[in-house]
Amino acid sequence: MHIRRPAAAALSLSLVAALSIGCRGGEPVPAPAGPVPTAGAPSPSSAAPLVPDQGSVGDPYVPGDGNGGYDVRHYSLQLKITPADERRALDAVAVIKAHAQREMSEFNLDLAGLDVSRVEVDGRKADFLHQGEELTVRPSATIAGGGDFTVTVAYSGTPQPVDDPILGRYGWIRTPDGVAVACQPSGAHTWFPGNNHPSDKATFDLALTVPQHLTAISNGESGPKTVKNGMATTRWKVEQPMAPYLAMLAVGDFKVKEGVTPGGIPILVAVDASVRAPSVEDFYRVKAQITDEWVKLFGPYPFGSTGGVVDNADVSFALETQSRSIYGDFEPTQGIIAHELAHQWFGDSVSVTQWRDIWLNEGFASYAEWIWEERVGGRDVQTRFDDLYQRTPPTAWQVRTGDPGRQELFNGFAVYDRGAMTLHALRTKIGDDGFFSLLRRWAEDHEYGNATTDQFVALAESMSGQELSAFFQSWLYEQARPPR
Repeated sequence: MHIRRPAAAALSLSLVAALSIGCRGGEPVPAPAGPVPTAGAPSPSSAAPLVPDQGSVGDPYVPGDGNGGYDVRHYSLQLKITPADERRALDAVAVIKAHAQREMSEFNLDLAGLDVSRVEVDGRKADFLHQGEELTVRPSATIAGGGDFTVTVAYSGTPQPVDDPILGRYGWIRTPDGVAVACQPSGAHTWFPGNNHPSDKATFDLALTVPQHLTAISNGESGPKTVKNGMATTRWKVEQPMAPYLAMLAVGDFKVKEGVTPGGIPILVAVDASVRAPSVEDFYRVKAQITDEWVKLFGPYPFGSTGGVVDNADVSFALETQSRSIYGDFEPTQGIIAHELAHQWFGDSVSVTQWRDIWLNEGFASYAEWIWEERVGGRDVQTRFDDLYQRTPPTAWQVRTGDPGRQELFNGFAVYDRGAMTLHALRTKIGDDGFFSLLRRWAEDHEYGNATTDQFVALAESMSGQELSAFFQSWLYEQARPPR
């Protein structure tokens, strides 16, 4: 994810460090001051693991998100979207295929703010209770542990954005001509039921039905459009596992361009007709160019297509929604595009197991952004590292990159910049060949899965032949400027 920072903010590292950078569907807001973690706080190796229960996966950064007892394998979403209808913008049916990890007489799905009219489990009517953000389902027969089951949920209403006092506003955002949906970290349950945590990834197919004068775009690859009674339906298929928060959709009046990158990767981009810049041709060209360059650096592109959407949404962020990043109503720089494309490897294909390890997403993508800006004639990476190291005030170093706390989940310096600095310091320590081999191996070993900081440290030590625990402790967890 990338926030569009004002020029003034770039001159003030203390301001950058204070910005909470989340997918919030609105302007950036300062992160609450909150308590600074005490010195000597545990590193991931000593921190408590996730302990899921029926109604939560147990991640303290996103209380209540996710559910225990099952693993989703596939989501099939049939969504009729009427953006102009303020009372009932969405009529939908979700069919969820899952694997039971234990015997269950009931289970929970995450779903907020919508009206549920019917629930079935394996084709038989099920009782349900919808309270707050939890949909509790009681099937007519107990689900056996180790077995597969299918749950169908019919629901409707108008999804509302998430308004979080710490993380801000994000999710389902109305636009002048439609809707834009981007959901990091917890907005997926505002528009479809499921297991809303990145630790439970699944494949998706989506059938989007909208007024025929509008275009509907989602993740993955599309099939032919059909039109009936003034409504157009487009089907999208995501064949590689995807975290729920990375599911996106955009409905509006778009200029669309698709083809194949010079390196042979299918590409689709869209720019809302009301957006002044970029042009769809320029957006396509830059997306294709950077995708192919990252393949050379990070390894094979992990998904079936690449691309992006620039929508006329009044937001100042871009989000790495899988295979098709979404951008607000501003002209994204090449650096921002490079950042979101790097996330396709680091964040989308290799996803965090829990949110405290978010530097594995944002530090990696920020470092890729630095590399790209150096390649196109901007500041070289070492100069950027040196400037941040020397000019960042002591207070900014007090937020721990490897476990920043919920209040600092999207901290601009600690998570993004210090995360990138950690990688550059590692590159300096183990050499270019070893460093880029490590990144490619990381992307390969954890493709389509989830990973942790401990696993990255272990791989770095194994491949470099160096003992690196003190190095990572200093860069990721000490509340002071690390020694050089």
